[in-house]
Amino acid sequence: MSAQLPLALRLRDGLTLETFVAGPNQAALATLLPLLAGEAGQLYLYSDPGLGRTHLLTAAVVQAEQAGLRAALLPGRELAALPPALLEDFDHFDLLALDDLDLLAGRPEWEEALFHLYNRCRDRDAAMLFAAAGAPAAAGFALPDLRSRLAAGPVFRLQPLTDDALIELLRGRAARRGLTLADEVAGFIVHRGARTPSALLALLDRLDEHALARQRRLTIPLVKEALNW
Repeated sequence: MSAQLPLALRLRDGLTLETFVAGPNQAALATLLPLLAGEAGQLYLYSDPGLGRTHLLTAAVVQAEQAGLRAALLPGRELAALPPALLEDFDHFDLLALDDLDLLAGRPEWEEALFHLYNRCRDRDAAMLFAAAGAPAAAGFALPDLRSRLAAGPVFRLQPLTDDALIELLRGRAARRGLTLADEVAGFIVHRGARTPSALLALLDRLDEHALARQRRLTIPLVKEALNW
């Protein structure tokens, strides 16, 4: 990647395949794995906010780099403020992951640039990962050729995690931080909090800070106190 690119392509801490709880999304994960080992192909993921799209794309880039591949994560939110010609700097990567792709939809110059990037990656047998709020036909893209290419490979809608999977997610994050989070406490948080992974992990961050400041364990009374429940 050119050192002059102003993109803040940061790989957020802890977003790895090991910390991704697939739950009902095992098929999407299984489809992703060969691409991280150097196989050519593409994968398109879409879902409501907070269900793990960014986690999975970030984890994919981390895993691909660990396998010796040249990989890059391109966040649509940051790309949207930049010139589309920037995509020409990404022709040499083995794997490209484009997140929040729908934020570029409806912008003719960006759609054209994405279309040409797709074709260049396909011609080089590079792997391409896409994530958006909607399916290829429903994400707002006006360019028919771009829509058809985005839909040319596997397309998965990420499903919400079950209660058990959300509890597993919380307990895993807590364990990695050296916290003890009992099943009943994790279950209480899941049942009372917003039921998306990102929202629940944000709650756990708040609880961690609250417990640390008071030198107390994570218990249901402490959760009620910290979150005004």
